Amino acid sequence: MYKNILNLLPYKSSFRFVDHIYSLDTDGVSGDYTLREDAFFYEDHFVGNPVTPGVIITEIMAQIGLVVLGIFLIMHEGDVYDASDEPMFPLLTSTDVAFNKVVLPGQKVIVNSKKVYFRFGKLKCDVEMLDTKGELIARGIFSGIIKNAGFKK
Repeated sequence: MYKNILNLLPYKSSFRFVDHIYSLDTDGVSGDYTLREDAFFYEDHFVGNPVTPGVIITEIMAQIGLVVLGIFLIMHEGDVYDASDEPMFPLLTSTDVAFNKVVLPGQKVIVNSKKVYFRFGKLKCDVEMLDTKGELIARGIFSGIIKNAGFKK
């Protein structure tokens, strides 16, 4: 349903952490990602007992909760994306994340994000990550901007 937004994400397959978007509007976004058991970061983190690094959990939350929503909001403002323009570069400007549970290889995570504000090109969101049982994995406040977005009036 939101494939057009997913196609605009500026990540290649090895670093794209968005599988599905369930809901998306001007107030927030919900989506999921299933961690691949053969992901590059499990090889050494930790040997014999792989655990998803906190930076990857943060990246998943940022891609779904901030970047997907940011692209949607820019497009929703009446701008039109021209794929021949410069690519989008999402810039995470700040995070404050609290971790409650570990995430294991093969685990599906769900991210819900609520917009706090979007003004002057800066987006701030309250983002949470849940497991499939609805238990909280992590929660945080994320802020960012999208530079060289390729959006024209």
